[in-house]
Amino acid sequence: MAGSSDSLADILERVLDKGVVIAGDIGISVVDVELLTLRIRLFIASAQTAREMGMDWWTNDPFFAPNAARGELDKKTDLAARVAELEARLPAAVPSGGEEPR
Repeated sequence: MAGSSDSLADILERVLDKGVVIAGDIGISVVDVELLTLRIRLFIASAQTAREMGMDWWTNDPFFAPNAARGELDKKTDLAARVAELEARLPAAVPSGGEEPR
């Protein structure tokens, strides 16, 4: 039994190191009318392997990385401050004829 646990550990290590993709489609039809189609794509790998493959969506997802949400909030706050600054300058840029530039 010890040999099988060693080989299971080896398989798990290899899967996490290289990654595994499982893909499938599930379709539900009634009288040749397709009602629902589910496409399932499952990628199993270690976080390091996923990052190396460019799959690091969780680093910017606020649910998984609360600091990412703060960064987005800071960007929005900076943008709002910049817009307010530009709007404050706008009346000085309007020509004396009273018409706004188009």
